[in-house]
Amino acid sequence: MAGSRITVQVGERQLTLSNLEKVLYPRHGFTKGEVLDYYTRIAPVLLPHIRDRAMTFVRFPDGVGGGSFFEKDVSRHAPDWVRTARLVVGGRGHDPEIVTYPLLNDLPELVWAANLAALELHVHQWTVGPGDERRTPDRLVFDLDPGPGATVVDCSRVAERLHEVLVRDGFTPVAKTSGSKGMQLYAGVVTTDAGEPSRYAKALAERLAAETPDLVVARMTKNLRPGKVFIDWSQNNPYKTTVAPYSLRGRDEPTVSTPVTWDEVRACRHVTHLRFTADAVLRRVEDLGDLFADLERSRVPIPAIG
Repeated sequence: MAGSRITVQVGERQLTLSNLEKVLYPRHGFTKGEVLDYYTRIAPVLLPHIRDRAMTFVRFPDGVGGGSFFEKDVSRHAPDWVRTARLVVGGRGHDPEIVTYPLLNDLPELVWAANLAALELHVHQWTVGPGDERRTPDRLVFDLDPGPGATVVDCSRVAERLHEVLVRDGFTPVAKTSGSKGMQLYAGVVTTDAGEPSRYAKALAERLAAETPDLVVARMTKNLRPGKVFIDWSQNNPYKTTVAPYSLRGRDEPTVSTPVTWDEVRACRHVTHLRFTADAVLRRVEDLGDLFADLERSRVPIPAIG
């Protein structure tokens, strides 16, 4: 039997939504309709942070237990009103190809993506300019990934150390949970060199790994990571993406990559202290506003590596 379909008006667009009753998070009973409701309600704080950023979806058409796939190129099925950017990707051992990335700049485009069961939204650290020009990065990111035996509590301790150095270097760092096991730290930057954020992040990650080798690793090598936090500086590579702030994650529960305060990071002593589901995030935004907004207001040049 075919699933239900309804037509709704979203802004200036008419969208046909399907299978709203389908449960996408079985353990939590969270339906596709609730996913659409979450993205609609979180849109005012989400959209500014993904605007003009080439988007990669992680889609879960049969829910989080039914497998997923990454989707970058939407040229085959995007409505003509969805803004896109045709970008060349590849190089360094890979044949270049042209990919038509979606740009989710308004509510109809976001709802269209959610209706595809694109639970996770991943973006680059740069934006797309006129004529599909890839601008230089405006974000510096450190992806804190706990190895076996480590948790977000350990990530919080590493985040505190990174915070001290970044503030000393003139940044205003912002933290968010990954919505999974780890955490990301961001800082707004101004640069004319696409490779500069990676060089700075690598140098800082290696410095912290040398200072506290019992807690931090700066290399991806798996046998180095048990009980430690891997500072993944490579997320600054122009071809890589990081989960967007306020994006859902495809985990057992509808957890969200959630901006957090530095007081919350310092107080974290248990994994539940920094685990937030969609309902909780909507309440947090109502109470605390957009904790990620400082990133857009505080871009500074990257200092020389000392």
